[in-house]
Amino acid sequence: CELIRGFLLSGMPCPSSCPPGLLALMAPGLALMAAFSLPSQAGDRRALPVAKPSGVKGRTLILLDVNTKSPVRIISENFLSLQLDPSIIHDGWLDFLSSRRLVTLARGLAPAFLRFAGKRTDFLQFHNVKNPAKSRGGPGPDYYLKNYEDDIVRSDIALDKQKGCKIAQHPDIMLELQREKAAQMHLVLLKEQFSNTYSNLTLTARSLDKLYNFADCSGLHLIFALNALRRNPNNSWNSSNALSLLKYSASKKYNISWELGNEPNNYRTLIGRSVNGSQLGKDYTQLRSLMQLIRTYSRAHLYGPNIGRPRKNVIAFLEGFMKVAGGTVDAVTWQHYYIDGRVAKVTDFLKTRLLDTLSDQIRKIQKVVNTYTPGKKIWLEGVGTTSAGGMNNLSDSYAAGFLWLNTLGLLASQGIDVVVRHSFLDHGHNHLVDQNFNPLPDYWLSLLYKRLIGPKVLAIHVAGLQRKPRPGRVIRDKLRIYAHCTSYHNHNYVRGSITLYIINLHRSRKKIKLAGTLRDKIVHQYLLQPYGKDGLHSKLVQLNGQPLAMVDDGTLPELKPRPLRAGRTLVIPPLTMSFYVVKNVNALACRYR
Repeated sequence: CELIRGFLLSGMPCPSSCPPGLLALMAPGLALMAAFSLPSQAGDRRALPVAKPSGVKGRTLILLDVNTKSPVRIISENFLSLQLDPSIIHDGWLDFLSSRRLVTLARGLAPAFLRFAGKRTDFLQFHNVKNPAKSRGGPGPDYYLKNYEDDIVRSDIALDKQKGCKIAQHPDIMLELQREKAAQMHLVLLKEQFSNTYSNLTLTARSLDKLYNFADCSGLHLIFALNALRRNPNNSWNSSNALSLLKYSASKKYNISWELGNEPNNYRTLIGRSVNGSQLGKDYTQLRSLMQLIRTYSRAHLYGPNIGRPRKNVIAFLEGFMKVAGGTVDAVTWQHYYIDGRVAKVTDFLKTRLLDTLSDQIRKIQKVVNTYTPGKKIWLEGVGTTSAGGMNNLSDSYAAGFLWLNTLGLLASQGIDVVVRHSFLDHGHNHLVDQNFNPLPDYWLSLLYKRLIGPKVLAIHVAGLQRKPRPGRVIRDKLRIYAHCTSYHNHNYVRGSITLYIINLHRSRKKIKLAGTLRDKIVHQYLLQPYGKDGLHSKLVQLNGQPLAMVDDGTLPELKPRPLRAGRTLVIPPLTMSFYVVKNVNALACRYR
């Protein structure tokens, strides 16, 4: 052996006297010694390759396939929908819903429902008066500049002269004055929210016209929640004000669906008087009778009861409601907020335990609904990442998107028909659009979802190869994968294409190899990452490395994919959200609507 090694290092040929059998035996070792002994080329500083034992991977490789034969769920075309809180009457933003920029942003998320409801629903009174200068609610001209109110009146007159969809271009000074007013009103609204004591709100006919104009121009279907706290001495619902609103809306031929109340299980904390589930069920039956008396709304949809988190007492409330009015409503609704916005931290949005809290609620709601009205559609209304108005640089940041996208995937996979996001535009920090009318990260996430995701949900099959075999754990915990048929409204892709959306909560990249029917197909990548130095706190995002921003007030940017060659492994960067369209799969489940 020493003789052979000497010849090798000297560069001399091995003498013919070397036993052939010995040379054959030593060949693998000689090759390895040669690899480490020969000098490297000048400038080549790469580490020499080291062979890995068979079957061991340096990183987790996930094999992914999708069942393309039939969908496991089919959800509403309006699955991702929006909410506006009645507080926009208080803080003045309702007067700006005719903004071209806001309408453009809302149109991007159509088709969808627009639910007008929130904490102040049950303090809302309708007044059928038209004079905007005399009827406008709020603190009065001494609270903000008088010319601001005069500008609003002039804007209203200009809108009245327009035909069809009424769009306004508000001067910058007008918007600046409104932001000053809204900032001061924000403190008032927060004080009401934390004290759980709310003042009455007046909705004029003019305000309702503006609200409906916004929904109609944006391609959204308006759902209006009526005040359920107007009570007769015997605790039955006093429907007189609601009837006035119904009649006015019918006279304008407004296409509206209806609800009654908001979180009725909490009425005792609001007014010191409770309304139980069976009583609310009777109130809904009364509302349905009113709707049938008005031709325009005799076949309109009615949704409810919009209960809060399904704890034990709330489940009892829902059971009482379903016994009386389960057949009266077209969908059963509840709402959910993940975190108390006053104590939230950025790390909260990365906790898998928090992402999974919704699963238990879904099961509880489904159990009650299927007991009384099997097959009845279920909606999650008023969902937000945080309660109490949210927290700046958290619930309006890139980090909040992990909760939002997982909510969409989880609800769709469990067959929840519609999810209503609180809020499109609002005070606080849970909204999709800020008070400068700039889209926030969750808006861009929602826009991608609308453009790429269709209503048919597909089952995925996953196998993970890991250093320590823990089958599927990486998927359940920090890598979440959902699959749908690609949206039929997206004409860039032929029917039969599939869209995957993936959340990677790991602090390292993950690799996914498409298998089965997805193998060797061209893939389009839409990778959404934070933009700028703020990282997960950022309110700006980039798509495939390009910052996203509106082109102008009437134009959203083109969402350009990054094509990946057929058969390429998907590399998912750490702490990111991404969409992948697998083209030309010709999936049987996705060929037809």
